[in-house]
Amino acid sequence: MTPRVQPAAPSVSALPVLQRARGRAEVGFVHRDAETRLDRLFQEGQAKIRLPKVFGAEPPTAVTINTGGGIAGGDRLVWGARFGAGTRACVTSQAAERVYRSSATDGGLSGEIDTHVEVGEGARAEWLPQETILFDRAALSRTLSVEVAAGATALLAETIVFGRTAMGEEVEECRLIDRWRVRREGRLVFADTFRVEGAAREILSGRATGAGARAFATVLLVDPTAEARIDEVRAVLADGASAGGASAFDGLLVVRLADPDASRLRADLARLLVHIRRADLPRVWSC
Repeated sequence: MTPRVQPAAPSVSALPVLQRARGRAEVGFVHRDAETRLDRLFQEGQAKIRLPKVFGAEPPTAVTINTGGGIAGGDRLVWGARFGAGTRACVTSQAAERVYRSSATDGGLSGEIDTHVEVGEGARAEWLPQETILFDRAALSRTLSVEVAAGATALLAETIVFGRTAMGEEVEECRLIDRWRVRREGRLVFADTFRVEGAAREILSGRATGAGARAFATVLLVDPTAEARIDEVRAVLADGASAGGASAFDGLLVVRLADPDASRLRADLARLLVHIRRADLPRVWSC
């Protein structure tokens, strides 16, 4: 009897090359006639920005949208926000960003998100996107670069969620590199990198990551009065359910939150941001 020969598995080079998504969008604000006004709006690919109506004392708000519905391996998004001197504005996202599995079909490449924020002298800027959700075997490289001028205030927040617990999802493996680089008057004042590569559940089981937390948030306030707010922020954290801590130094206030339950962390983060900014969050956070 002639032995049966199993067909060889296709090599990576033999697999079809998928089209990768590219998107770039930028928004700029200027202070003119005693008001903050739109100065620049650029968008291409799947990256879009909308400016909904605001009411009362609510600052002008720009909402980023990824019309691709998520990020896969090899996709790239670039966001830019410029807050001119004396402006007050907020940039947020329409919904949570989703990062899907990176496979051999796309060469195992990481998705990329690069964000550049420029805050002019005396401006009050807010970068407050909603969560980024990683799926099993997701790969993401994300960079947040911020330039803050003299006398300016910047409130920055980002959240990472490893799988949706309500959907029974588990992230067994992933590749995440999340970099923050913040400069004030050209000097680097905050540098942070959160890296998870390989067995995600095992890596996140340690005490430094909340002994099994699945949702993490970082909040940074760059403000001349930031250090004076440390006690009130710690009091807010003490009333929350998530593990958290805050430190203040050199005109910076840094807050970390971690929780096994993403919805609980989101509630604590929202309450903290409302307290820091002394105003409700943008309406898209409630949609």
